[in-house]
This record gives sequence, C-alpha cells and structure tokens, in this order.
Amino acid sequence: MLLFPIGVLTLLTTLLGIMYLDYVADPEKNLHDFPIALVNQDVGDTITTADKQQQVNFGNQITAALAQGIPADKVDLRVISINEAERQLQSGRIYGAIVIPSDFSKRLGILGVGSVIPGDIQRPIITLQTNPRAGTFGTQIVLRVGNEALTEVNTQVGKQLTDQVNAQLAPKPGAAPAPALSGATRVALADPIQVVTQQYHPLPHGTGQGLTAFFYALLLLLAGVVGAMVIHTMIDAQLGFVPTEYGPWYVHYPPTPISRIKTLLIKWGVLIVAANIVSAVFLVVGEVLDMPIDHPLALFLYSALAIIAVGVTGLSMLAAIGSAGLLVNLILFVILGLPSSGGTVPIEATPKYFGWLASFEPMHQVFLGVRSILYFDASSDAGLTRALWMTIFGLAVGLVFGAVITRYYDRKGLHRSNRARP
Repeated sequence: MLLFPIGVLTLLTTLLGIMYLDYVADPEKNLHDFPIALVNQDVGDTITTADKQQQVNFGNQITAALAQGIPADKVDLRVISINEAERQLQSGRIYGAIVIPSDFSKRLGILGVGSVIPGDIQRPIITLQTNPRAGTFGTQIVLRVGNEALTEVNTQVGKQLTDQVNAQLAPKPGAAPAPALSGATRVALADPIQVVTQQYHPLPHGTGQGLTAFFYALLLLLAGVVGAMVIHTMIDAQLGFVPTEYGPWYVHYPPTPISRIKTLLIKWGVLIVAANIVSAVFLVVGEVLDMPIDHPLALFLYSALAIIAVGVTGLSMLAAIGSAGLLVNLILFVILGLPSSGGTVPIEATPKYFGWLASFEPMHQVFLGVRSILYFDASSDAGLTRALWMTIFGLAVGLVFGAVITRYYDRKGLHRSNRARP
C-alpha cells in the first residue's frame, strides 16, 4: 500500500526533473538549426591599385566568411534577400538578421582613402537585427552569435583594408616616399566596421518582453487541465459515483443510473460553456492589465477552442482510465508540454528530442497560436494556421477517443459501480 504511491511519485518527479532541467541547463550546448538570415545588399566598388582599377565587393567576402565561420551544426544561416528576410522576421520564422548595406564596399573605400587624405569620414555599418517578438532568449542568442562572428570578420576586413592602403602608399619609382600611417589611422583601419544592433518591430509596453504569449498560453492549458479535473470530480459527486467531503463530513449521493457515454457528454457540455466564460475572463483581465491585444475576437475564439480541446481530451482520458488519468493528463499537458513549448527557451536551443515533442505537444501549438495573435497581427504564416489545425485535430482525437471508449464500456456492461477488492 505504501510502496505504490511512493514509486509513482518517484517516477513522476524523476521525469519532471529531467524535462525541466535538461532544457535549461545548457542552451548554448544544445543549440541546433537556429535560424538567422544573412542579407548582402552590397553592390561593390571600384578601387585603384598600382595605377589599375579593380572591382571589389567586400559584402561577398563577408558573406563567405560568415558562412564559413558560423558553425553550421548550430546555426541555420539563410543567405536571402532583404524582402524575404523581412517576410520571415514578420512571421517569426527567423530570430534575427545580419544586413550588409548596398554602399558597404564604397564606404570601406572612402575609409581607406580618408586615412591618408584629410576630411570627414564614417565607418561602414553592418546591422544586426533582432526579432524580439520571436522570444527574448532568442534575441540574446542572435546577439551573441552575431557579435562573435562579426568581431572576427571585422578583424579580417581591417587587416585587408590596412594592406590595401599600404599598397596604395607604396613609393613609385622616382616619386617622393609617402608619409607613413599614424598610429590613430592604423587603429581606425584595424577596426573599420561599425556593428549597429537594431530591433525589428519592437514589442510595445505591456508584453513582458515577449513573455505574455507564453503565460497566456499556459493559462489556457491549465484552464483545460484543471477544468477537466474539477468538472470530472464535481459531476461524478453529483451523480453519486464519488463522495463529496466538507471537512470532517462528506456526502455520498445514491448512484444515478446513467450510461458512461451520457455522463461524458454532460461533462463535455459543461466544459464547453465554462471554456467560453474562462476565455472571456482572461481577455478582460488582459485588457485591465493594459496588455496590447489588437485582435480580441481572434484571441477569445482561439482561447475557447484551446481550452475545449485540452479539456475534452482530459475528460476522455479520465473516462477511459479513471483516477490514473490525472497523472496521464499531468504528464501529457504539463510535464512534457511546458519545456517543449518554445515559449521561454527556443526549441532550437533545447535537446533535439524537445523538437520531436513540439511537433505534437498541445502546449507548443497553443503557444504558436497565441503568439501569432498577440505579436504577429494574427498572421497565418506566424503559426496561427498550424495552431488552429493542430488544436482542431487534438479536439477531434479527444472526442473520438472518449466516445469510442465509453460506448465500448457501455456495450460490454462495464457500468460504473463499486468493485470491492476481495
């Protein structure tokens, strides 16, 4: 009697510890397929070396250096156009972008000439764009990867530019020797690139730096799981299948002669009504707390659908296996769901099996839907379409599973009655 609950609790907490600690312990070590765009708009420039004109394109050189220097097993570096990069940023498909402007080579040439000719010059700029709507932790990874890679590129370009200027200053036969580069000039040439960090479509106030979508999705999931548990227990008590305790007293109504399928249909009906009320409550709370909600109707409808899908599946599990369904629901929706949601740590910065879990875990689908509505203007490309279809699919599975198993029990005469152990 004592060993069984201790064993169950030990196994449950072991799974809980592995899932929750494994996904946060070392995100940099687990980094894989992390999508960042690289946009090279540089049109090149013509320089004169030893009385010869030469076409150069430093943007192409930097693109090749970044593609070779950034580890391909960790980062999915996508060399794409500026329009495609913006489209992927707007849909949350990439966490950031490195943008080389069209006049990059020209500005580098001007910097080289300006090092020996008086005049005002500016360092060429490379923009490191982050996508805060895709997640705060993802932004930090973009900054780290981008700064490390561009620091190395800056060193290589600086050495090449210094050699180029020295070649231009090399004395020609019969001409007076050119003045040597000053120390300040050498420092400027050694560090020629200015990296500018820029947020793409910054989040407004009231979004918790991109965490409100995760916690809103978590509320919907908990509403479905807890709602299923509460409805299951309270209706069973009203129908006389379990006692209702009030401190030292309890009430146990006579069992109601009702089939399992009808009992489940009653629970589903109560859940559907409650889901719409809870969805409206969450929406009102968000408005009161000044959360930016540009699409309240979409958020209300999807929230109700998500609660219903989770709750229906949870009730079906309880109808199928009884009290053990509480543990199954806890494992399915919470223990496995939260770390694989991608709401705090990106899926690409967790062990790869979390990506497999995210392909079907309800929490990830709900998070994608809520994030799309709250941060990406309810864009279908930002995950709303996937979230809708996966939520509907989960609802269908829950409905079919619950209806089939309860009808089977009824047909076999497995009515809800007290099965005392001998």
